[in-house]
Amino acid sequence: MSSQPMLMMMQAAPAGQPNGTTAALIQFAPLLLIFVIFWFVVMRPQQQRVKQHQQRIAAVKKGDEVVTGGGHIGKVTKVNDHEVEVEFAAGHRHRVVKSMLSEVRPAGGAKPAND
Repeated sequence: MSSQPMLMMMQAAPAGQPNGTTAALIQFAPLLLIFVIFWFVVMRPQQQRVKQHQQRIAAVKKGDEVVTGGGHIGKVTKVNDHEVEVEFAAGHRHRVVKSMLSEVRPAGGAKPAND
């Protein structure tokens, strides 16, 4: 009588049932898929935009039109390593930290849409 429970424990799992490792992989596959989709749809494009913005800020030069973090638009008159001097109106110049620039527009600017 004692051999019957021992035989039941020694029997292999049915062939159609996945073992513990396979079941765990199947269970985590949707989470992994969601993370991969999230990475390519949200994170990667945002990292590329940040990289392009940093390149534009580093390449700012005299004569460029810039927009500050507060929404002020002005023309760059002087560039240092970490600061730029921006002229917002005739005779009104302010030093602005480069990291506070939200947009850099080229010196010539784009053509107006109506021309």
